[in-house]
Order: sequence, then C-alpha cells, then structure tokens
Amino acid sequence: MDLKHLNYFVAVAEAGSFTQAARKLHVTQPSLSKMVRLLEEDLGAQLIDRSSKQIELTDAGISILRSAKQIIQSFEDMSSELEEVVKLKKGTLRLGIPPMVGGYFLPLIIEKFLSHYPQIRLHVIEQGGKSLEQDILHGELDFSMVILPVKDVERYHILPCINENLRLVVHAEHKLAGQSMIEMKQLESEPFIMFRKDFTIHHLIKEHCEAAGFEPKIVFESSQWDFMTEMIAAKYGVTLLPEGICRQLDKKRFSSVSVVQPVIPWQLSMIWRKDKYLSFASREWIRFIEAELQKK
Repeated sequence: MDLKHLNYFVAVAEAGSFTQAARKLHVTQPSLSKMVRLLEEDLGAQLIDRSSKQIELTDAGISILRSAKQIIQSFEDMSSELEEVVKLKKGTLRLGIPPMVGGYFLPLIIEKFLSHYPQIRLHVIEQGGKSLEQDILHGELDFSMVILPVKDVERYHILPCINENLRLVVHAEHKLAGQSMIEMKQLESEPFIMFRKDFTIHHLIKEHCEAAGFEPKIVFESSQWDFMTEMIAAKYGVTLLPEGICRQLDKKRFSSVSVVQPVIPWQLSMIWRKDKYLSFASREWIRFIEAELQKK
C-alpha cells in the first residue's frame, strides 16, 4: 500500500469529486482515478461508489478514511520530528566513564560538544570499566570510555583515545620517591592501594604483579583516585596511576616514578556496540571525538 495512494483517496473523499481533487493535487483526473483504483485493489475492497454524479464513500471507504487520516498524520509528525532532529541537532546520549577519566580528559571535550550542539542532552554515568562494558552490551549506554583490553572485543567498535603508561605513586618521603624508574618486582613488599575489582585497572595491575612473581598486598580499595592519593599521602600504601593523573599531583606531597620490566600500558578507548543503530546525536558525537583527537 502506497502512502501516495492514501493521500489521493483522502483528497477525493474530502473534495467529494475527482475533478476538484485532481485540481487541488495538480494531477490529471484519469491519473487520480487510477491511483484510487490501485488502492482499492490493494485493500480488496471498493472505497468509492461511482454510480452517481456525486461520489459517495462505501462503508469500507468511511472506515479506511479514518485510518488513512491517522496514518498520514503520523507520517507527517514523524517527518517533522526527523527534520527537527537533523536541523536542530537534537537527541540524547548516554556516556559511561571510569572515575579517573572524568577529571582530566573529558570535561573540556564535553563542554565544547555541548556548545556546538546545545539541543543534545548528554547523560554521563561514572562507574567501573567492567560494569560499563556490560551496560554497553545490554543497551543501557550508547558509548563508554574503557581501559583496554575488553572482553568480547569483536562486539564493539573501538576508538583509541589515550595511550599512556602507569606510574608508581608514593608519598614524598617514601624510600622510592625521587627514583627515575623502578622494576615491578621492587614493589613486592609494598602495601597496595587499588581501585575496586569492578575496575579494569585493578586486574591490569594485579596481572602485572603476578607476572613479576608476586601477589600484591592490597590494603585498601576505592572507586575514587583522589581519595586513593590522600591515603598515599597518609603513608598508607602505594598505587599505580596513569601519567595524566600523575601530572596533576602536588609534587610537594607525592612522587611518581616510571615503572619498567614490565612497562604497564594504560590504553583508554571509547567503545560502542557494532550492531546498534547510531542516531544523529551518536554520529555527531563520534565525529566530534575523532576531530578532537586529531588535534592532540
């Protein structure tokens, strides 16, 4: 069933005449009559009684007229909403981020994005990377910033954003403070302050400790890197954090040291599901992030 055929039928029904309807639609009367007959054939019912000079709708025609008007109105509403989304650049995005990312990577990008697209609403959810991966798969988030590697990698599009190394963070008076570099095995006896187990970085650090031949002695777990660093300042333990966060730390209170043998890469990427439809807002977000990354 063609929407154009419905439009032609409604025009004839409202005009009460093929001639008047054809004039209004700027088509020939034979063409209009043919279109209405095609609609009747598609529906398997006669819609218009043509036996008298003044056309009349059959019972089927009266019923179809109500439905046809609703269908046409729904399509017009849909077209208007689509035009509004595209021209006014509206939409909603749900973005997940690990706590450590929020402070030094995304705020400026989000601010610039929203200034370009003030009609787009951006909901930011902060939680551990493992939970974020699941929320993407379950459709609860559109995008997520995660630390590689991720499970089920074949199910995501992956856009690399930051590639840094983890550095050891200790209080300013710690015996390793001021060292140019240390090996992982030197941390065997150190108490570790770690992110919780639902954070990818927790497992990343633990795996590298085990590869160096020891199980880390975890004395405290948190979801907030700033709270963790305060515990370090209180001489409660040591931790490993990305270079970008280390650059923000007060050098009078903290010391950060390069870790070698092995170097621990910290790769922040944005992921989204491969099989998910991308809205206008989603496509613009991806394009914007890609453009911002090229500037770095």
